[in-house]
Amino acid sequence: MSNDDTAHPGAPSDLPLAEAELPWNHPLARGLSRLGRRLKQGDRNHPWVLDTGVIVIVALMFCVPDLVHDDDGRRHAFDAQVTHLPWPVTVALQAGLVLPLLWRRRRPSLAFAVIAAVLLLQVALGVWLRADVALLIALYSLVLHGQLRRLPVACAVTAAALGLVALRLPSAVSVLDALFVLFSTITAAVALGLAVRIRRAQLAVLRDRATRLEIERDQRSKLAAAAERTRVAREMHDIVGHNLSVIITLADGGAYATDIAPERGKQALLLIGDTGRQALGELRRMLGVLREQTQTPAAPQLSPQPGIADIDALCARIRAAGPQVVYRTGGELDTLDRGVQLTVYRIVQEALTNALKHAGHDSRVELAVGVKDTRLHIDVHDSGRGDGTVRPGPSQEEGHGLAGMRERAALYGGTVSAGPAPGGGWTVRATLDLTPVAETPAETPAETSTETLAETDVTPPAATGGAV
Repeated sequence: MSNDDTAHPGAPSDLPLAEAELPWNHPLARGLSRLGRRLKQGDRNHPWVLDTGVIVIVALMFCVPDLVHDDDGRRHAFDAQVTHLPWPVTVALQAGLVLPLLWRRRRPSLAFAVIAAVLLLQVALGVWLRADVALLIALYSLVLHGQLRRLPVACAVTAAALGLVALRLPSAVSVLDALFVLFSTITAAVALGLAVRIRRAQLAVLRDRATRLEIERDQRSKLAAAAERTRVAREMHDIVGHNLSVIITLADGGAYATDIAPERGKQALLLIGDTGRQALGELRRMLGVLREQTQTPAAPQLSPQPGIADIDALCARIRAAGPQVVYRTGGELDTLDRGVQLTVYRIVQEALTNALKHAGHDSRVELAVGVKDTRLHIDVHDSGRGDGTVRPGPSQEEGHGLAGMRERAALYGGTVSAGPAPGGGWTVRATLDLTPVAETPAETPAETSTETLAETDVTPPAATGGAV
């Protein structure tokens, strides 16, 4: 026999057999669930309809039988031993018991108090009415909708009232049996109200938690997008800002040298072309990472992100624009992590670009990169302009460059400081912490995620000495 033949009758066909046999997937349970949702929706739209319906049902089931007598006047033994009042008084007592249920959800304490008072009056008159069940409904509503600190008093009042009813019952009924039945109904009403209230509270907590989780998910997405935008902006600034600064300086120098030494102008144009191709290759690499394109067999050859070994070529491009760059190294730099090397390269690139931009092409730049113990130090000092021009301090001009350097250094627990040097010029100092840390996804620097291979369809410009 196939699974389809053994499936539960009426169960949804898209559910597995094991799930279809669960009680809540039974057609009757699913139908009752749909009916409950519709009633709840209707109650939210028209809350008075349900309260009025409860009153009508209680009146038909418990009030009408007390007003109807047998035609021949015969009464049961139980009815013969209780007081019978004229029907107007009976209707008044029934109204006092039933009508307050109209407020059972909005004013549960008031509704319970009124019904309990009418019940005590009824007991004092020696009258027994089937509508006394309204007191249990009021107690249930108080547990469900009212303040729980009033529950002990309400239970005590209910027990006392129904105890008096049990004591005044005819002698044919055992008092202990009557008390057991009545107190059991009180317990059932309180337990049912607490169960429904706890279930509603749990659902409210789950809905609130789901809402907060959605908000946190959206916030995490926004933070991730903001962090990615910041990283991309930092990379674009390092790529475009550095190369444009070199190109502008070369263009200005080439224009000046055209009239004096045409061959130097031609050399400047060639250097501008090489620098532009370098920038284009790095931009293509960045865009390729952002697009998350998969490499195909026909894709161009890829190369890694720049590292410390590429600082020599970087210094050569800066020298080609005019400044004299003296580069010194110390320690085992080639063994550093690729993420650290990329960070060092970008910090040096930004510092040299700023020196070219602010100190001019006639300045001297001293660059030192070294490792001592578990610290890596970067020192970049330029001689400044010879005309006494004061360079803006970090507090006066805080651009993307210095902020980017600090962000990169912070990935490795480092710091960056920049300011005027005592003997003139400008100094940038950066320190990175090389202490090994536990490898966890949360502690992996953001730069290492970008160390994917990227497109390079151009050849980096060769180191060219001299100044234009």
